[in-house]
Amino acid sequence: MATNSSNGEYQTTTKPPPTPSPLRNSKFFQKMSQCGSRSSEVSHYLKYVMSNMRILVTGGAGFIGSHLVDKLMENEKNEVIVADNYFTGSKDNLKKWIGHPRFELIRHDVTEPLLIEVDQIYHLACPASPIFYKYNPVKTIKTNVIGTLNMLGLAKRVGARILLTSTSEVYGDPLVHPQPESYWGNVNPIGVRSCYDEGKRVAETLMFDYHRQHGIEIRIARIFNTYGPRMNIDDGRVVSNFIAQALRDEPLTVQKPGTQTRSFCYVSDMVDGLIRLMEGENTGPINIGNPGEFTMIELAENVKELINPDVEIKMVENTPDDPRQRKPDITKAKELLGWEPKVKLRDGLPLMEEDFRLRLGVPKKK
Repeated sequence: MATNSSNGEYQTTTKPPPTPSPLRNSKFFQKMSQCGSRSSEVSHYLKYVMSNMRILVTGGAGFIGSHLVDKLMENEKNEVIVADNYFTGSKDNLKKWIGHPRFELIRHDVTEPLLIEVDQIYHLACPASPIFYKYNPVKTIKTNVIGTLNMLGLAKRVGARILLTSTSEVYGDPLVHPQPESYWGNVNPIGVRSCYDEGKRVAETLMFDYHRQHGIEIRIARIFNTYGPRMNIDDGRVVSNFIAQALRDEPLTVQKPGTQTRSFCYVSDMVDGLIRLMEGENTGPINIGNPGEFTMIELAENVKELINPDVEIKMVENTPDDPRQRKPDITKAKELLGWEPKVKLRDGLPLMEEDFRLRLGVPKKK
């Protein structure tokens, strides 16, 4: 309920969180009545109910989403449901789980409502690569805005906790370096990348509005550049571009001037950070990324050295609104989640190379 105070500003009264899923409550109370006065059985079942989670992962057939599913499925107390429309994801990323009794895969576009019963929602659905989101910018912003509204509506109906994977792109071309969560950003609202950058900013706004107005339990992760196996090979992102080019004996195309920086987090570290944020008590936003900062020239030189010393490095024209610097301040992640990345870039690139070789059909030279 919003009330108008004497100074003309609106004050919001925060509502308590919605009750958990009615389906789970009914199961619980049925079992309670069956157990009667046998308190040990009641205690055991209460522990069962609290620890068995039905988890929805939107965009779960994508790069980060499928690795998250792998980790969630390792816990035998989890049931995992994936909703994906395969715009950028692939069933191949989930083939090891298809047919598993604790796993369900739904072909679904989050811009349409989804009526299911879940306890947690990891909302990852959105094209995250410039090639995909520039190809269909309207679809991208719809996914960010309408998709997030639909997932928040679901969370409200069933009392689920929801985590949004926002992005370092909310900082735009930053005037502050490294970027702390308190920085409001420097974003072009009408640029070719705005469907993604501003879409995620609106998604964050929606998350906090639902939290304040409806008491929804929210978590927001601002994820920085992530790399690893299962990245789309020709998705326009710099790590996958360089590795694919190196394996194809093509020049590594570095966008001018080559001194722009990025910070690269290996996917297993990213998944660990997301799960810690979901399970913790902090709403966020919290930066999840690797603070190790590399120029594009340095990244190209690393890929050349580790994967194909024979390729050349070639400078090409840059794309509009390309941020010059990107490095997370992960102080909050360390203090609140006890999280920091473990995998160094030079250790992660060879792990990605094996996956790319297999998919491209390029055997290792003897």
